[in-house]
Amino acid sequence: MRSVPEGFDEVYRVQQARFPSTGQGRQPVHTVYVPADRFSIHTLSEWRDQALSLVKAHLPDPAALAEVFGVPGGLAAAVHPKVVQKLSSEPIEDLRIDFEDGYGVRPGLVEDEHVAQAVEAVATMHAAGTLPRRWGPRVKSFADGDPARSVRTLELFLSGLMERAGELPPGFTVTFPKVLMEAYLGLFTQVLAGLEDELGVRLRFEMQVEAPQTLHFLRGDLAESLGGRLAAAHFGVFDYTAAVGLPPHEQRLDHPACDHARHVMQTAFAGTRVELSDGSLAASPASGLTRDVHALWRRHAELVRHSLGHGFYQGWDMHPSHLVSRFATVYAFHLERYDAYQERVRAWEEQREAEGGLMDEPATIRTLVAALRRADAALP
Repeated sequence: MRSVPEGFDEVYRVQQARFPSTGQGRQPVHTVYVPADRFSIHTLSEWRDQALSLVKAHLPDPAALAEVFGVPGGLAAAVHPKVVQKLSSEPIEDLRIDFEDGYGVRPGLVEDEHVAQAVEAVATMHAAGTLPRRWGPRVKSFADGDPARSVRTLELFLSGLMERAGELPPGFTVTFPKVLMEAYLGLFTQVLAGLEDELGVRLRFEMQVEAPQTLHFLRGDLAESLGGRLAAAHFGVFDYTAAVGLPPHEQRLDHPACDHARHVMQTAFAGTRVELSDGSLAASPASGLTRDVHALWRRHAELVRHSLGHGFYQGWDMHPSHLVSRFATVYAFHLERYDAYQERVRAWEEQREAEGGLMDEPATIRTLVAALRRADAALP
């Protein structure tokens, strides 16, 4: 009998480290972006109150939810109270304090002042127990040619918060946008390593995939090469669609060009624990009239369903109205097939055919179990 090939143990060790497969815990269903100059201790309550007000005025009962989102009455009856409960208790799961596109370019002292204001707000929320489960800043891109501003904002934010709060509250992540060159990832990791040594903390970051050039260097060992600091990759629909030359009216998440980019992201990061997030809808209700609010919710729901159907379980929300359509669509997506998925898993465990004569493969069972766990984590 032939012996195990020389070098197998090392290859297998690399495989286990690079492709651990299992996740690292509950992934948020969304990220909310708030310009840094508009962020305060009241941001969460303001978004909550606005979203609940919209529900009260334009989505008062399950029948309205069924009509707006096109779901069966029984499913709507289960979803509606969950949406209200979620908006009341945890309207924002992941918050990004934006110092990039949503904030713009300000004089240095002005941005420094807004960093200090953000630090004070975060520290106050942490002390009060109101900080979202995930949170952090989005700094400016190195691709803009001014890395010093990006680094200064992050350094002031972290050092100020550590001084004010006495610790780095759990759930922190920093978003690094417009990564046009792979080398920028290494340079940003060096910045994080220096801050780790100085502050005695461990830092992870999210990269944004906002240009076709970025797709060329996405690969399975990228997170490993960055010292395990890469936590997620977020798709940026508007920069990406502009970069590939789409006309303005085609800058949408469900465009085939965006599907291609997302599938490359999925292929590159499969099994690596790098979370994937989709982008946003840059629109709010055209007015306070019910027809305009419903039109916005329907369009947003279409995009959220498209993302979910393509295996992207997180996306960006840019307006309080988006919280309603986000949670309604996510909950309907998970609940619609929950019982059927459970039945198929039970049938597999009992070594019998599922309803409808289905005979699932092991890979499908793993997918069904993962879907059930994701649903259990997402549902309130």
